[in-house]
Amino acid sequence: LLIYHKTFRGNRPTNSFVLPRITPFTLGMLIAAYEHKIFVQGQIWDINSYDQFGVELGKQLAKAILPELDATKPVTTHDP
Repeated sequence: LLIYHKTFRGNRPTNSFVLPRITPFTLGMLIAAYEHKIFVQGQIWDINSYDQFGVELGKQLAKAILPELDATKPVTTHDP
């Protein structure tokens, strides 16, 4: 089973960006290219790629846990 994690079968589409230098402008272009890719995939699949329920849930859980982490006594109600 480990062989699947150590090999690459090939014949899979990949993208390569060759840039002469990484500058704020070229880095912004890369980020914009990947954001556009995600947007287009979402449109094709009829999903909102930027509607992240999991992120919102994580924020709500973090707001509940943060006061416990700021307290001086050890936290025993969550995973270490």
